[in-house]
Amino acid sequence: MAGPEGSRYYDIFLNYSVWLEARRESIVISAEGLKLLDEIRQEGSIVTAARKMGISYRKAWGLLKEVENLIGFPLVEKHRGGAAGGKTTLTTEGSELVSAYDELNSDIDVAMKGIAKKFFRKINRMSGHEK
Repeated sequence: MAGPEGSRYYDIFLNYSVWLEARRESIVISAEGLKLLDEIRQEGSIVTAARKMGISYRKAWGLLKEVENLIGFPLVEKHRGGAAGGKTTLTTEGSELVSAYDELNSDIDVAMKGIAKKFFRKINRMSGHEK
């Protein structure tokens, strides 16, 4: 919340998203793509990960292939399973990418909280609602 209860900024929040982008301004991997990788890491399945995210398997698979083509290395490995069923795992590089992104996001969250607090303190002071 950006201001004290009753102020005009009480229900306003700062929101942001971080993604990787190529020089040609095409998104390499979005927050959605990174969420998909994280879900695959947790679930061991593209189907289950896509279902949890509310996207189709086709969209999930297309997103993975597009990112792999842009980033230049495989992110997932599919394992056929026979009677027990198959599974999908992240490659070492895919797992390291998700871990690095998680760390980046955590660092950005800490920084953004301080920035947002400073910003909202200024606008609350302008409107006379600062305590």
